[in-house]
Amino acid sequence: MSFPATYEQQEHQNLTPGVQAIIAINVAVMFLQLTLVKFADVSAAFGFDSSALPGHWWTGITYMFVHAGPAHLIANMYALYLFGPRLEHGWGYRKFFWFYLLCGLGGVAFEMLFIRTGSVVGASAGVFGVMTAYAMQWPEEEVYLAFVVPVRARTLVVGFFVFNLMLGIIGTSDGANLAYFAHLGGAIAAYIYIRMATSPGMDQVRQRVANLPDADEPPRAIPRNLPRRERGDEVDDIVAKSKAIAAKRVAATAPSSRRREAKAEELNRVLDKISQHGIESLTSDERKVLEEMSRRLRDR
Repeated sequence: MSFPATYEQQEHQNLTPGVQAIIAINVAVMFLQLTLVKFADVSAAFGFDSSALPGHWWTGITYMFVHAGPAHLIANMYALYLFGPRLEHGWGYRKFFWFYLLCGLGGVAFEMLFIRTGSVVGASAGVFGVMTAYAMQWPEEEVYLAFVVPVRARTLVVGFFVFNLMLGIIGTSDGANLAYFAHLGGAIAAYIYIRMATSPGMDQVRQRVANLPDADEPPRAIPRNLPRRERGDEVDDIVAKSKAIAAKRVAATAPSSRRREAKAEELNRVLDKISQHGIESLTSDERKVLEEMSRRLRDR
């Protein structure tokens, strides 16, 4: 797999701190497995096995940094290198790293749910979670499968999901080093996280914006609690003067009303773009619109 060589994609393919740290840890562990420590010993100490719980509770995290061999490691780290940096650019190091661990725990949860036997190792659950999040943020982004065939990110992830589901159901895995249901758990954990983190937030922002009072609204022509006058001609005179003042203010504030409507339309367009493509897709001008509305909300 690879991405088209566009300027934007090259910018996001630079190794970010979180992705770099995850790759470094996995490579270091593989080096130990190939030189100083036997794979069986590393797998027993750090691989996840539900039958060893609750004693080996730490293996719910450490299994993500142990692999069955160099080929297993290279496949996972290459996928992380392709899909991880762009997410981390938008989220930041801390959020990305905790998200990666969350997807790994999702793999553990699915593994326990379907009562798989044997030791589970590999970063596939976390990587599948990163791929799923990428496909949800940029579903139309093209990826070159086998460096030749262009495939949309959403299509690629859905295909991998179905493929792992089929292998998990028919039980072709030997149960030692690969667990297809753990892969599915990482993808589902990512899907739930993205849905919970984005949808409610946009609704709340839209609701707060809709309830903002109009600062430039012209005053009422006649106060609600206007006292009654004994003479009708005096009341008529007051009403006429009030209407004249209101008409002047409405004429003076007409351009302001049009500006407010234009700003509201621009804000709705920016919020729709965030919902569809993520906040990372905003231009500098669109970010200024969002920041201006945030300041108005804080001031009120």
